[in-house]
Amino acid sequence: MASTARLAFRVSRGSRSTISPPIPRAYEWASRYVPTPTRPLLDMAQGVPGIPPPESLRAALGKAGANKASFGYGPWCGEEELRESLVREMKVVYGEGTDVKAEDVALTAGCNMAFMAVAMSIFNSGDEVILPMPWYFNQQMSLNLLGVKAIPLPTLSENGFTPSVKRCRELITPKTRAIALVTPNNPTGAIYSSQLISSFFDLAHEHELALIIDETYRDFITTSTPPHKLFSSPLTPWRSTFIHLFSFSKSYCLPGHRLGAIVASPELFTTSVKKVLDCMQICPPRPIQQALGPLLPSLRGFVREAALALESRHNLFKDHLPGKWRVGAQGGYFAFVRHPFVRVRAVDVCRRLAEELGVVTLPASFFSNAREREDGVEMQEEESVEKEERWIRFSVANIPDEKVLKVCERLGECEKVFGWKM
Repeated sequence: MASTARLAFRVSRGSRSTISPPIPRAYEWASRYVPTPTRPLLDMAQGVPGIPPPESLRAALGKAGANKASFGYGPWCGEEELRESLVREMKVVYGEGTDVKAEDVALTAGCNMAFMAVAMSIFNSGDEVILPMPWYFNQQMSLNLLGVKAIPLPTLSENGFTPSVKRCRELITPKTRAIALVTPNNPTGAIYSSQLISSFFDLAHEHELALIIDETYRDFITTSTPPHKLFSSPLTPWRSTFIHLFSFSKSYCLPGHRLGAIVASPELFTTSVKKVLDCMQICPPRPIQQALGPLLPSLRGFVREAALALESRHNLFKDHLPGKWRVGAQGGYFAFVRHPFVRVRAVDVCRRLAEELGVVTLPASFFSNAREREDGVEMQEEESVEKEERWIRFSVANIPDEKVLKVCERLGECEKVFGWKM
């Protein structure tokens, strides 16, 4: 039996004021569903790879894990072989003119740590960071823990949930220290154009702000053009303004082996990031680095095939979605979908989908600063529901095609079962 004794000491103001991780709430709903062999639980909540890494990587990881050398500390910034290999992959993604060197790369125990290390390196309590909303909740949570205020930059469905540079400019104050973007976006799936990214870079550079871009899902852009040209721009050196974040979790299907990257000016590393990472991780996990380093070029085919398969699954999902459900944006791992029920919040739709039909998803309110109402309370103004609370994130990457079809079938069922006006 768990102890009921209360703490004799206080916890920090930052942790008390930070939201609890929202995904466990969705799985709490799912725990009330009773699956059967013909009606299994269908999980489209957390963004996780639906396939394992290739056999060559699994074998290399096993070998690296057994290597006695992998048990010791490594360089604070990560293994040189993997940093150099990542630079070569970036030249494939962003073009041969990409001006990135191994000294611009620091590896971290996951991309969340990369963001937190950057935040601890450049922000003070009371600073402001502009985040497009819906936002990736772990970034807002990280800022809040540090006493940094996330300033929401609302994105709209009519613009495909892409942020407005003009509106962002209006939000800049003397306290603003950075603009932080995620593209392809989590949670909406929106893919920001190269031109839009350049415009945000120009805005940040003009106001002497950092532009932080989390590009965890960049390898799932299937067009032949680079995601952006910031790394090769001859006009403004990227190192003055741009901080690039990356995760190996999605492209290489290894989220449990925490590994991310910061690509930034070496000056930022020597003055700040090195100190933060030495306290937070000392060094990133070594076996996965040693396994990936020599293999990255050979895994390009695997990454490309996974991206094309996911693109096909997105199309399958959109094509079979019931007619009254509307996709607002999709890309990377996610599709952002508006449910059809009048004056019903997405959080209530998601709860009933999980508890009654075994479909686990996340409501838009998990990715915003919206104050949630008690379950079961209807909205009184249809317009406000339309704009703020009728959107649901589906993680299309989680499940195979046949289960995507089952999800769409159950969404059709819920229109009859829930008894709500549409």
